[in-house]
Amino acid sequence: MDLALERARAMTRRHFFGRAGLGIGSMALGSMLRRDGHAAAAAQRPMAPRPPMFAPKAKSVIYLHMAGSPSQIDLFERKPVLQKHHGQLCPEALLEGKRFAFIQGRPKMLAPLFDYQRHGEAGQWISELLPHFASMVDDTCVIRSMHTDQFN
Repeated sequence: MDLALERARAMTRRHFFGRAGLGIGSMALGSMLRRDGHAAAAAQRPMAPRPPMFAPKAKSVIYLHMAGSPSQIDLFERKPVLQKHHGQLCPEALLEGKRFAFIQGRPKMLAPLFDYQRHGEAGQWISELLPHFASMVDDTCVIRSMHTDQFN
């Protein structure tokens, strides 16, 4: 199997965000060096990084890593089926053969504790916890394709 594909499959959410922070920091450093004229001198040296194929369009990037913050379930993930099963015992099929941090016995299902409404042209579901964010949701990107089988 392709080594790059194998690495991508092994990357956890924690690894992704740890590396993403380094990548965003590198882009910011490159931008500051170019702005201050230091990048021109570096371009004269061998092995200098190539310029991008097209001009970037993003005006800014806000990267948030908030340990201890509310989960995506309480902010962006409206779960109507989970709401229907709130307070019921978790089905055994979801627990079989899996490890969970800090869970003992058979836990109860816990639905999001806050209300959601659709916002913006795309109708993105946003929690009542983010009223200001909801007003500008069309100017943001919400990534909803992440997946992990890690217990933490």
